[in-house]
Amino acid sequence: MTVTAVFSGGREYTVSGSGYAPAGTVEQDGRPVRPDTDPALRETLLAGAACNDAQLFEEDGVWRIAGDPTEGALLTSAAKAEIGGVPPRTAALPFTSERRFMATAHDGGIVYAKGPVERILELCDDQAGPDGLPEPLDRAAVTARAEAFGGRALRVLAFARASSDRLDPLPRLTFLGLQAMMDPPRPEAAGAVRACRDAGVQVKMITGDHAATAAAVGARIGLGGEVVTGTDLAAGLSPERIGAASVFARVSPEQKLRLVRTFQEAGHVIAMTGDGVNDAPALKRADIGVAMGRGGTDAARESADMVLTDDDFTSIEQAVEEGRGVFDNLVKFIVWALPSNIGLGLVLVAAIVANASLPILPLQVLWLNMTAVLVLGLPFAVEPRDEAIMRRPPRDPSLPLLTRAMTLRILLVSGILLAGSFGLQHWELAHGAPPETARTIVVNVFAVTLIAYMFNCLSLERPMLWRGVRRNPWTAAGAAALLAIQMFYTYTPFMQRVFHSAALGLGAWARIIVFAVAAYALIEIIKRLQRG
Repeated sequence: MTVTAVFSGGREYTVSGSGYAPAGTVEQDGRPVRPDTDPALRETLLAGAACNDAQLFEEDGVWRIAGDPTEGALLTSAAKAEIGGVPPRTAALPFTSERRFMATAHDGGIVYAKGPVERILELCDDQAGPDGLPEPLDRAAVTARAEAFGGRALRVLAFARASSDRLDPLPRLTFLGLQAMMDPPRPEAAGAVRACRDAGVQVKMITGDHAATAAAVGARIGLGGEVVTGTDLAAGLSPERIGAASVFARVSPEQKLRLVRTFQEAGHVIAMTGDGVNDAPALKRADIGVAMGRGGTDAARESADMVLTDDDFTSIEQAVEEGRGVFDNLVKFIVWALPSNIGLGLVLVAAIVANASLPILPLQVLWLNMTAVLVLGLPFAVEPRDEAIMRRPPRDPSLPLLTRAMTLRILLVSGILLAGSFGLQHWELAHGAPPETARTIVVNVFAVTLIAYMFNCLSLERPMLWRGVRRNPWTAAGAAALLAIQMFYTYTPFMQRVFHSAALGLGAWARIIVFAVAAYALIEIIKRLQRG
């Protein structure tokens, strides 16, 4: 936040330098100006430093502020002009949403006030001329200058003074001037707004700034259209018109809370950002309150669900993208893992109901849960986000975790595992294989089919076999690891004794692989049919 322009005594001045370092000059028409020779300018800058609760200090060679960034900018502009001698404060009226201005009383019978232009003008009867003496107040000229500053995306504060030693009641004031501050959006903010819109996330800018300033800043980040003001909201706008607007200006804290409620009543999920004490109610009411970690107040941070350590809007867009990726991977894992457990349960239940010998022993079930689910499940944790993840609409929060299509797919794969296990077991037994061999085939049917099904689940909508392996090499590593583990299980004498397994011939492996490939192809056909 940096003061870049001052208007006082009917003249406009530019302020050089940026940030909070008091390095810069006050100039008019390119020439430095000495405020001690320009009473109106000096009083405007002094009012900004006196009616102020922030502190400016240097720490480790860097100038910092303690307090509100706007007030820090006012201290810096006064320091650049070498304004000193701020009289001691004797009383203060803090800024509130109802009062809409701040005023302080000082030794010597002086009152300074600052606030939005229209509010300060309401409190003034006259204005300071170039020589500092009172003259008739030209409200139209002041308003036009404020709107011109706003059109340059500058935040504007007005300043006034009175000769009095009391704040209650507040005396009528003399208008001193304006200070216009540059608070530019980060260069990457416009891209983040576009990304949110592509993802189906509406972005609304709600500010206490002047409508012209809000419109200019909104245009820079891609939020155009009509600017709705707090006055418009108080007059009673329809929910449809409120929903269509992207920029809200001169909005009070109560109106922020009303906007959150209005959007929630329209069925939206609301993430609200804020940094001030007055933002706390809206942050608390929103579905997701997001506070600023650097410039935010303690009240805002305690009311929020999330705190941004870098105060950067792009972090919100990145959080949406990351959240969608985590959710996708969670669903992929569940859709992949459930059929193994359901399938194993169905195999055991079917054998008991049919009064047949168990196709798989409880110890072998434990083996599959320890190996297949662990080895093949880990790659889902590092599965990259889909390239189109931020080009699809948000998920309806009322939907269940698993859609009907996903549930049907889980049941289908469970049935496939059941059919393959019983089918190949009976094939082996019918051709004279011992029960140990038949059970070993069932274990490997589950393992190899789950490998094939893992590649089905790399995308729940479209095929992604070789591309999925290139994106996430851990899938190939997991498949290779499980095959190696199954070779150890099948052919090692120690494992054969412990798990009652037996060595398999090439014919048995061929039947297992053919079944797994057929299961993979069938699931891809189902995915295609569900896509339409």
